[in-house]
Amino acid sequence: MSFYSNFQSDKCPGPVSGNPLAGLTEKVCIQAEKIFDAGIKQTQLTGYTLTLEDIEPATITYPLTFVSARSLSADATVSNLVIDRQADKNCARVQATVSAPVEVLFTDANGTEGRATATVSLPQDVLLYVPAPSIMPFTVRAVVSIVAPDATFDATNNTFVASLCITVILKVSMPVEILVPTYGYCAIPPAQEYSQEVCAGFFELPLYPRTKPCGNKC
Repeated sequence: MSFYSNFQSDKCPGPVSGNPLAGLTEKVCIQAEKIFDAGIKQTQLTGYTLTLEDIEPATITYPLTFVSARSLSADATVSNLVIDRQADKNCARVQATVSAPVEVLFTDANGTEGRATATVSLPQDVLLYVPAPSIMPFTVRAVVSIVAPDATFDATNNTFVASLCITVILKVSMPVEILVPTYGYCAIPPAQEYSQEVCAGFFELPLYPRTKPCGNKC
């Protein structure tokens, strides 16, 4: 059992029924990351060079044949950050370089499967709202998803020249202590053990075979 496995309680996450004010017990100070602004950019790049690093296995036979490539995680590195507040707008020009690792799968000339990593770096130049100056600094973070649908091997440099489908989300955030109304602590249900039920079909069989009525033909 879990929050979403037929657990009926007004002390667990789920849809609100009835008056949403009913059951509120207190105001709680929680530590959270507040997102002041966020924006998404989706880009298709062609002819991007993937320089292979950390190649496995260590011994491979060139040339390589591309299999697939995608980002290893959603987190990306933001560097070369420049924020230019706009005098006549409630936003700022945010310029940065967003870099994310991708995992590249391939086969070598002998058909041996291998993998490597490569770094994709993308310049960003967008308008985002940034909060007014305060003691607590805000942070510009990036979430990235990258997929390479196809690529060709460049035997001159032992790299892949790829087409990339890229989604980048830039966020302006800050860790804050925020006051929220709550319904109290969650009621945590017991976890339901996973079972393949391998004997279910066998246990459902009758103990003895059914007896056919007299006179019936086989």
